[in-house]
Amino acid sequence: MSPADLTDQLEQLHVTAFGWALSCCGWDRNAAEDVLQASYLKLLDGRARFDGRSSFRTFVFGVIARTAREVRRRAVLRRSIPLASLLLGPEPVDGGPDPATALARADETARLMRALGRLSARQRQVLHLVFYEDLTIAEAADVAGVSLGTARTHYERGKAALKRLLEEESE
Repeated sequence: MSPADLTDQLEQLHVTAFGWALSCCGWDRNAAEDVLQASYLKLLDGRARFDGRSSFRTFVFGVIARTAREVRRRAVLRRSIPLASLLLGPEPVDGGPDPATALARADETARLMRALGRLSARQRQVLHLVFYEDLTIAEAADVAGVSLGTARTHYERGKAALKRLLEEESE
């Protein structure tokens, strides 16, 4: 793949790649930016080479996941940023949601984040890749570095546990 093609492909994936980097870095925006930059550097200088055994997107997500693991080994991550503000995003200047709607969304987000936090790291990772990054379970398995059967198990158990945890909390 030529450097120009590589750059074009990375530009197209940037938004989802940053979302994946955030997930890999425990929602620490600064760490995610550093991991994404280091991943891009590996891709652009040839330390990570796409060989076509998976989709380019899956390959890039794998590079990001491995880079995040390397960073975690070297340093303790800073405290996570508030997840509700990350997921809700900035409020529009005009026509923003009314306070009751914003509070309800923040409460739902907080419930979901608490429930996700109680899942195993692998279950959270597979669910994130499948639901938020639109990867197949097979692609998620490649990114996570586990077998397809293991990814399927984590996916099914994670969904069941998440449903149970959300039902318990709403009671």
